[in-house]
Amino acid sequence: MTATVGGLWDSLLAEGRPWWITANSDSHQVYADTGARGGGDFNANGRYDDPVYGGQIDITQNDFWPGQYSRTHVGSDGFSYAAVMDGIRAGRIWVDHGQLISGLDVRVAGGSRWATLGGALHVRKGTKVMLTADIALAGGPNWAGFTPKLARVDVIRGDVTGLVADKDTFTAPTAKVARSYEIGKEAGTVRVTFDLGRVDRPAYVRLRGTDGNRSAVGANGAGVDPAGPALDVIGDADPWRDLWFYSNPVWVLPS
Repeated sequence: MTATVGGLWDSLLAEGRPWWITANSDSHQVYADTGARGGGDFNANGRYDDPVYGGQIDITQNDFWPGQYSRTHVGSDGFSYAAVMDGIRAGRIWVDHGQLISGLDVRVAGGSRWATLGGALHVRKGTKVMLTADIALAGGPNWAGFTPKLARVDVIRGDVTGLVADKDTFTAPTAKVARSYEIGKEAGTVRVTFDLGRVDRPAYVRLRGTDGNRSAVGANGAGVDPAGPALDVIGDADPWRDLWFYSNPVWVLPS
């Protein structure tokens, strides 16, 4: 859903729905773990016994430990449960794979106002609007033992067209990669700016980035997404060599 530009997620955003993304860290049986499920009767006790040493590395499983590969980053004003949940509800979220980047600060500004991820910038029609993203590059090795390198950042833009009559709609015809930026730096922070021009209709923007190792024309064609995520090759897929980050949107609502 997230990977397809102009797909289901964009169709929800085009309706103006605050549909936020998070990265799944659901973990059951972890790749290369040495633990094995303990005995016990789940039906009788509601649980299995504690794990035991299995005697060997298990390479038949494919889960990661929470946060080992997929991470959800929340913009919060504190470390309490309530503060983090407030950030999630507000959509101040970006996600990444394999620790591709270390930080992301996005602002969309027009006139004397600005908004960040999950927010809405309210401006007068004809106001010049600019997106600025400061990206902290990976500062050290990830859990696979190497320091990822961000190769490209894409700005994805779509119009907010309102509710649709057909609730099975899975596409957003106006959503597309508006501009791509090649990143020629391996450490520190890079700044990406995108000029939305003088806005006269509701829209949203979101960001995507990649290590550039694998890409393919998106499901809706090269005019929408010329270099999106490629489908995995069955039996030959290395998740650490196919890293991406995604941000939640920022809306621009002129009136």
